[in-house]
Amino acid sequence: MGVLGKLDMSQRLDRTEYERRLADGQERISQLRLHLGGLLGNGTLGPGLLVILEGPDASGKGGAIRSVVGHLDPRQYKVVSYSKPTTREKNHHFLWRFYQELPGLGEMAVFDRSWYGRILVERVEGFAKRAEWKRAFKAIVDFEESLCLESLIVVKFWMHVSDDEQLRRFEGRAADPLKRWKLTDEDWRNREKNRDYEVAAEEMFARTDHKLAPWEVIGADQKRYARIAVVETLIARVEQGMRRWGVEVPPPVDSMRGD
Repeated sequence: MGVLGKLDMSQRLDRTEYERRLADGQERISQLRLHLGGLLGNGTLGPGLLVILEGPDASGKGGAIRSVVGHLDPRQYKVVSYSKPTTREKNHHFLWRFYQELPGLGEMAVFDRSWYGRILVERVEGFAKRAEWKRAFKAIVDFEESLCLESLIVVKFWMHVSDDEQLRRFEGRAADPLKRWKLTDEDWRNREKNRDYEVAAEEMFARTDHKLAPWEVIGADQKRYARIAVVETLIARVEQGMRRWGVEVPPPVDSMRGD
């Protein structure tokens, strides 16, 4: 049984606890973000922060991103969404189109999908040759390790959703005139390959999980639980990354306010 087979998809949060933990988590993310950006603390820039979200269609990546950055000043982050590469991008190494969007020191970026497309969708759909996606495992790990050692904290999330919950969300999107744009014929077709994508994901976890940027796998059948899991895990990983970089981790805001 792989990582996904062991995942507890039943975890839930009630609305009251969700709202409390979300408010606390968002405040902490804002505080840490300001410290990394040199706007709090001693004014020194910390490492950049790169957050990567992967997972099946309708697994809640967009909602998780809003939970992470929705309360931040828009000048303090960027969100980049990736789909299929352009002709010009395909004429370069597969990592080329991502490199130019990486955050610099003290900056923050969130990638909605990423270079893992080479060993997920490009593998499953046959857009990359076997030799190409096989080579990508080592290329990605080497790339991430270099980034983590030189300039970044990298946090990687896989948000997983069951077939039944995915279907419910698809049907909800189809029935909502303001959300139909999110649903395509390709989304429906991809459901037929869910098992193939899970096989690809399991090999991805096994071969690209490393000490500097481990995979954080989230059971996302309930959106409230998944969003809090992403927010709180991100906080823990940022604090860990700050210590690794020798950056002082500030105490939580509540302890600084006093009575």
